[in-house]
Amino acid sequence: MRYLKITLAYEGTAYAGWQVQPGTHGPTVQGKVEEALASLTGERIRVSAAGRTDAGVHARGQVISFATRSRIPVERWPWALNSVLPEDIVAIEAAEVGPDFHARFSAKSKTYRYTIDNGLFPDVFQRKFAWHIRYPLDLKAMEKAALYLVGKHDFRSFAAAGRPVKNFEREIKNVSWSKEGPFIHFDITADGFLYNMVRIIVGTLVEVGLGRRRPEDMEIILAGRSRSLAGPTAPPHGLCLMKVDY
Repeated sequence: MRYLKITLAYEGTAYAGWQVQPGTHGPTVQGKVEEALASLTGERIRVSAAGRTDAGVHARGQVISFATRSRIPVERWPWALNSVLPEDIVAIEAAEVGPDFHARFSAKSKTYRYTIDNGLFPDVFQRKFAWHIRYPLDLKAMEKAALYLVGKHDFRSFAAAGRPVKNFEREIKNVSWSKEGPFIHFDITADGFLYNMVRIIVGTLVEVGLGRRRPEDMEIILAGRSRSLAGPTAPPHGLCLMKVDY
């Protein structure tokens, strides 16, 4: 038996998220990847992923792991997979790992990027990858607000219902902002994320940028430990899983 780690990039627009699960309507990224693996190997392979991205969320550095008896040389795996994957999912790297490696549980941190199109009119070519907000945003206030999140905290105020969670504590290691023309990029790295955590954080930071909240309110929201205190959930298409560190 061989154990493989493969890095994927995908456009999430057409998918009902990463995970195959009961009640899912529409194709999933996991489903397409497992179909491709079955066609290559003749095996029924169940893959594990570093992050279970939601419907419409994208990835540049999703990591999967699985076991196989296939003899395909490791350096040929991306080429082989890409020959049977749909064009909006691409394998970009492969490596052999030990049996103890797990794409999700072995991860030390994950980095997500959320992109906002802050131009007066939306960029038609980026409409699938950025949340358009035409009103001016106070980026300095948003930067100040985001710093309150760095460190180890109980993030239940920034977690959506829908997945059972025993521990709401996560450690945000870094947050950063960058601007590229009308586009604002928010990068966030943590040891893990709760369901919709990044999107709720972004929705709350946008309210700060619009002057509806003060940067200092982030501290109050964290301490309150209630989803009702935070802002709306930002739409999924602006979010991208950038990389996973092990």
